[in-house]
Amino acid sequence: QVQLVESGGGLVQAGGSLRLSCLASGFSSFENIALSWFRQAPGKEREAISCIEAPGLNTPYTNSVKGRFTISRDSAKNTTFLQRNSLKPEDTAMYYCAADVRGYCSVRWQNANEYNYWGQGTQVTVAS
Repeated sequence: QVQLVESGGGLVQAGGSLRLSCLASGFSSFENIALSWFRQAPGKEREAISCIEAPGLNTPYTNSVKGRFTISRDSAKNTTFLQRNSLKPEDTAMYYCAADVRGYCSVRWQNANEYNYWGQGTQVTVAS
C-alpha cells in the first residue's frame, strides 16, 4: 500500500527554523517518483512550494519561498525533506507532500492535479 507520511511540524517562533520530513512507502522504487511539498493555510488555496526528482537535480521553487526553503531527498531513507529557515507568521499552514509516479517535476508541478498520492499533512504554526 502506497503511503506518504509527513512529520516534523509544530510551533516555532518567527525567525526560527524547522525541517519537515516525508517518508514514502509502498512504491516500486523511491527513485521512480518525484516528490513535492505543498501548503494550505486556513481559508486559502493549496500552494505549491517545491518539487524534487531523482537524483535531485531539478528542484523548482515557488517565488515566495526562494532562498528560505530547501528541498532534498535521501534515497537510503525513502524520505524527502523540507528545510525551512527565517520562518514568518505567514508560513503558518498545513504542509503536505505529494508524489508524481512519472518520476519528474513537470512544467505543471505547481498544479495539485498532477500528483497521484498525498500525505495527511503536518501542521506548522509560526508565532510572531
